[in-house]
Amino acid sequence: MKMERVILHSDLNNFYASVACLYDPALRGKPVAVAGDAEARHGIVLAKNDAAKRCGVATGNPLWLARQRCPDITFVPPDYDRYLRYSELTRELYGSYTDRVEPYGLDECWLDVTESAALFGDGKRIADDIRRRIRAELGVTASVGVSFNKVFAKLGSDLRKPDATTVVDRLHFRESVWPLPAGALLFVGASTRRRLEKNGVRTIGDLARSAPEALERLLGKNGRMLWLFANGCDDSPVARTTARLLIRSVGNGTTAPRDLTSDADVKLVLNGLCESVSSRLRKKGVVCGGVQLGVRYADLQSYERQRALPLPCRASSVLLRESFALFRESRETGRPVRSLYVRAYGLADEVGDPTLLPDPPQLRRAEALDAAVDRLRERFGYESIQKGLMLTDRRLAAFAPTAGNAIHPDLFFKNETI
Repeated sequence: MKMERVILHSDLNNFYASVACLYDPALRGKPVAVAGDAEARHGIVLAKNDAAKRCGVATGNPLWLARQRCPDITFVPPDYDRYLRYSELTRELYGSYTDRVEPYGLDECWLDVTESAALFGDGKRIADDIRRRIRAELGVTASVGVSFNKVFAKLGSDLRKPDATTVVDRLHFRESVWPLPAGALLFVGASTRRRLEKNGVRTIGDLARSAPEALERLLGKNGRMLWLFANGCDDSPVARTTARLLIRSVGNGTTAPRDLTSDADVKLVLNGLCESVSSRLRKKGVVCGGVQLGVRYADLQSYERQRALPLPCRASSVLLRESFALFRESRETGRPVRSLYVRAYGLADEVGDPTLLPDPPQLRRAEALDAAVDRLRERFGYESIQKGLMLTDRRLAAFAPTAGNAIHPDLFFKNETI
């Protein structure tokens, strides 16, 4: 008989704000938000702690609204180097229990501890021990879900916060999971939730009891996937830990110094972002299989779109072509754009000498040109060589994407994968 899997999902509570409080003890117990620079029009809340949350502060709030809701709030700038350091320390801790540790962003990980029980006890005991050690050794807290698959383990970590362990077992998941709103299930974002609700599907139980064929007609292949998830059918493995997989994607974003009112404006900013993403992919020695575009309008409404690339690559011209096409397919005429981000996903190692790959000659030339531009910029500075496009509006082109705009999508938008 096959052994029942034991999967944990660990989620560091209020991670970005918690790390900020570690470095400034005077902030502990006070309402704190990680926020962008209001003067550079990056003035929104990226993350907040529980004290700020209790005052009604929400991720994505403009700073004036956050201040109105919580007059005593303290805003601190993001510090991605610190976040990466604490993320790596946490993963080292997880590695003392299992080599199957799969990151999901900087502050979340799945762990497969099926074979660890003989050494450390059952799933709940391991989860409790992990929480204790994170609190004692790192000074932050975590919520951990324990289940027989990845989807329900993540759901468990979301149910009780902060600093709690929640078990979702095979015998009782219908009682504990099915009454929850459909939006609580992994990959059900706001858009999918609205479409489900219009069709009378409001809870995970409604989703589980729906005809999979009907869900597939409504949502495409994702509809059947969500039906399987709701019924506890997820056998996706937890990947083994590798240094390369610490970052599953590379993304850059910016809030423009003024609203973008034309396609030319959007293309100029996207070019800078795509050049940065392309350069970072080369530094990591990887190519990407797809590109994702995030758009936030001036009224702070946002959306994401993504598509697979015809061939894995990292050429900035390809990233620009595909991201701009995604924008044009979904744009709303006359609606000004405030922020953009581009993310390369589906990362894979480059194979040997890239000149030997059976890529079209124009793609090889584009990547060789990008690499030459990298070398010139490293020697003479970012502005030493620019496309003519970037000279058409000096104000929009003034940001240096490689310096200050490396982003993690969960800080830029709330995830809306489907």
